[in-house]
Amino acid sequence: MSPIPMTPSPGFSRRTLLAASAAGLAVLVAGCSSPPADEREQVTSKQADELAAQVAVQQTLVAAFAAAGAADPALGAEVAELSSQADAQLSRLKAASPGSTGSPPAASAPTGPDVKAWLRGQVAAAATSHASAAVDQSGARAALLGSIAAGLRGQDGRLA
Repeated sequence: MSPIPMTPSPGFSRRTLLAASAAGLAVLVAGCSSPPADEREQVTSKQADELAAQVAVQQTLVAAFAAAGAADPALGAEVAELSSQADAQLSRLKAASPGSTGSPPAASAPTGPDVKAWLRGQVAAAATSHASAAVDQSGARAALLGSIAAGLRGQDGRLA
């Protein structure tokens, strides 16, 4: 009996498979590279001014937490975590808005049982301001303002 001649198997050889894998990897890497900066990410002077205004809004809120804590120490202890969150949000806003400086405005909370309601109104007003401003921003700035607005809405609920 004579041996049966070996014919190459149909399909891909190892060499073909290796070459196709290398080509596929090159296409994948080229497709995953970051595109040039999008024009929408360029900050206009109007957007920079609006973001700086939101820094002032957040500064006012941080001052409101301090004033509420001074007016009602028990409330200050109750909302210490929320106050800390507002301060961290302010730091993030300042980092996103270089050049925005200024000292926090002085806020004086009303005395009596309405201090918590007053603080809740301050939180709600800041949340609305940030949410409205997010519409005119783009990219990371819009996401930051939206995130802060959502966080403040949560604080508003906790103060209810």
